[in-house]
Amino acid sequence: MFAPCPRAPRVRLTVLGTAAILLAACAEEPEPPVPAAPAGTFAGSDACASCHAAEFAAWSGSHHQLAMQPATEATVLGDFSGVSFDHFDATTRFERDGDAFVVRTAGADGTPGAFPVRYVFGIEPLQQYLVALPGGRLQALPFAWDTRASAAGGQRWFHLYPDEPVPPGDVLHWTGRLQNWNFMCAECHSTNVVMGYDAAADRYDTSWSEISVGCEACHGPGSAHVAQAASGAFTNSRKGLVVDLDDQGRATWQMSPDTGIAVRSEMAMRPPQQPESCGRCHARRGVLAGEYVYGRPLTDTHMPALLDEGLYFADGQIRDEVYVYGSFVQSRMYRAGVTCSNCHDPHSLALRTGPDPDDACAQCHLPDRFAAREHTGHAPGAAACVDCHMPERTYMVVDPRRDHGFRVPRPDLAEALGLPQPCAACHADRDAAWANEALVAWHGPQEAPTFAHALAELRDGAGNATVLAAVANSDYPGIARATALGFLGSPLGESEVAALDTALGDPDPLLRIAAVRLLRFTPPDYRLPRAERVLGDPVRAVRVEAAMAYADLDALIPAAARPGFVRSTRDFVDAQRIQLDRPEAWVALADHAAATEDIDVALERYEHAIRMEPRAVRARVNMADTLRRAGDDERGRRVLEDGIALEPDAAALHHSLGLLYVRQREMASALDALERAVALEPGNARYRYVLDVARSELGETVPD
Repeated sequence: MFAPCPRAPRVRLTVLGTAAILLAACAEEPEPPVPAAPAGTFAGSDACASCHAAEFAAWSGSHHQLAMQPATEATVLGDFSGVSFDHFDATTRFERDGDAFVVRTAGADGTPGAFPVRYVFGIEPLQQYLVALPGGRLQALPFAWDTRASAAGGQRWFHLYPDEPVPPGDVLHWTGRLQNWNFMCAECHSTNVVMGYDAAADRYDTSWSEISVGCEACHGPGSAHVAQAASGAFTNSRKGLVVDLDDQGRATWQMSPDTGIAVRSEMAMRPPQQPESCGRCHARRGVLAGEYVYGRPLTDTHMPALLDEGLYFADGQIRDEVYVYGSFVQSRMYRAGVTCSNCHDPHSLALRTGPDPDDACAQCHLPDRFAAREHTGHAPGAAACVDCHMPERTYMVVDPRRDHGFRVPRPDLAEALGLPQPCAACHADRDAAWANEALVAWHGPQEAPTFAHALAELRDGAGNATVLAAVANSDYPGIARATALGFLGSPLGESEVAALDTALGDPDPLLRIAAVRLLRFTPPDYRLPRAERVLGDPVRAVRVEAAMAYADLDALIPAAARPGFVRSTRDFVDAQRIQLDRPEAWVALADHAAATEDIDVALERYEHAIRMEPRAVRARVNMADTLRRAGDDERGRRVLEDGIALEPDAAALHHSLGLLYVRQREMASALDALERAVALEPGNARYRYVLDVARSELGETVPD
């Protein structure tokens, strides 16, 4: 479900104050129901201009307003004067044909073609270009224009994958699924997007209300608000709008003279809405609903990624292109009640306090205390707050972005766990040991609790004791505890079952999602007593996971849980049907059919997914397991071996093949395959457990 954004690089696979405590306590209460929203349609940003002139002016020219535009003389920034660009052994030419901007490059079959640019994508520090292909597809070209000044290295064409060839047929080729605008990009670059995919015809009829990210992309359909404003009578506190984005309310930030840190004057009565709204696009996530629900938690329409290896470092620092949400919800700022607009103007997207980020930090952190040498170890002005607490990582070759975890620099963790050296941006010639020695000299040893050790150990194969300790640690953010829970492996003893029960009732939906994913691997007599609560969860993402967890128990579902079962199944199927252009959706539908013993339908859907994407590892693994149930291991072997030929480093394929060998009593081959899986994915507790069992059966010594 978490396919990489087309602009992502290839992936081989101390409390701040009383407010923090109060917000955490508040979060333990069930989420209040969202009042019924007034009916409304999308009126367009221009309808907002007359009453909200200042906000409209701030939005005009912002990255949101310029997120997507038709290709015209005014909007195209790249050089289309006939210049050429070489990438490995391929040459691309950018030229004009009358009013059209044309890119001459290799198409899907490798044949050179002329592709007119239909739309420009983004504005700074780079601009991408979209071209049309048959079937209503818009595709993002891999050649981008560096819009920075020449003195900064810009005003040039560059390739988004500069260090590797991406020939036709490669999963990242611009004509392929991962560079498709309709699915990968449209929702977050335009307003009220309807993808309009027809699976039978394999074509898109994608539409939008506004080509850019307009006012209603955040505030929701505004026709009722516009009508009430025109009548001079607003009917409720939201004035006809469908979502309340005011996270501040009557609260103010009051400086504590003891700590030098501001705290909220009154506790937050609900989790902040802005991160949930902004997270729709500023998160690594999958889509669960065809129609976005304004005002609900992000997990009601999307499935956020956890702190998975390859996406985040073990301490939660950004690694792959994960945007902001997953970092921010880890932070102590978030727990203290800070929200997006405390720092950013939501209309211009600039910092509220001007271009110097230190001024934004100074709103809540006294400069006399935190900008002083005693705190920073540097002369005043020599290092900005963000240099230490929001390290940068560059994506899309030229686009540096800051981590929003606001962490205390921990070079001791960098040294011990192989994490990025937090001082390296300014001290590239110094190692983590040097940086740690300096910080200890200023502040003493760092002993604040951190989940980094736990996640690093789990990724390296630590067992359930590490999982349980991490999940039970309330000092850790929910997203980290949910990530740790995902490592829980068999067998499940009394302590594991108790932890799972606690997570199923946790107020953080990410914990509940992680717990429900594990339910599939528990016996029916554990799942059934919990069915009503789990299947009736108020958050869609939990219900979608619950549908699979209970699919094989249809005939046994208690009457009280039956409505939830029906609803969660509908949510699950709907979540897949809105993305039938993706092989992952066909695999999910196949998994559900297999769980309900509809084996023929399951195999047809797995085959469909593999035709769409021959490298689809999960499709092959699950198809082989379904073939096992059908008594056709020989066909399953071919499915797995064909997959390994395409993806030799896919641990899941080797593990599945190893299990097949065990069933056929080819134990030498089984051990080779199972050992290969563990070597490729040492943090997978299940792989290690199965390998140990196989070794034990053969009388081999099992490592401690």
